[in-house]
Amino acid sequence: MKNNVECKVDSLDLKILSIISKDARIPFRNVAEMCGVSRAAIHLRVQHLIDMGVISGSCYEVDFRRLGFKTCTYIGIRLEKGSMYKTAVEHLKEIPEVVECCYTTGPYSILVKMYAHDNEELMELLNGKVQNIPGVVSTETMIILESSVKRNLPM
Repeated sequence: MKNNVECKVDSLDLKILSIISKDARIPFRNVAEMCGVSRAAIHLRVQHLIDMGVISGSCYEVDFRRLGFKTCTYIGIRLEKGSMYKTAVEHLKEIPEVVECCYTTGPYSILVKMYAHDNEELMELLNGKVQNIPGVVSTETMIILESSVKRNLPM
C-alpha cells in the first residue's frame, strides 16, 4: 500500500498500536490480554497493519552518545536548485553518520540529522563531505544540547 494513502483502522487496531508503540518487544499474549481478544487475533491484526504499511520494521533504540558520538546535530542544507535533491540525497546516504534526511520547505532544501564523536569530527564531516556535495550552496548547523521529547503520536 502507498505511504500517502490513508488506511482504515478500527478501535482495536488503535489499541494494539498504542500498546506495541510503547514496547515493540511486548509478547502478543500480553497484548491479547490487554485487548480482551485471542493471540491469533493480535497476530492477524498486526500482520494486517504491516501489510497496509501502518507498521514498518521493529528495532531497538540505540543511545549513540553512550557509544561515543557526543555531538548530535541538525544541518540545514541549501541547494542551488531544488531539483538537485535526489542527487544530493544519494551523496548523503554515503555518509554513515547521517541518520535522517528530509526534503523540506522553508529556508533549507534538506534537513539532516547527523552524529559525530566530537566537534572536530563534525567539522571534518561538514567541510570534507557535506559541503562538497554537488549543488550544496550553504549549510547551517544546529548542535542538539538535549533531546527533551521523543515519542509516537497517541493512538
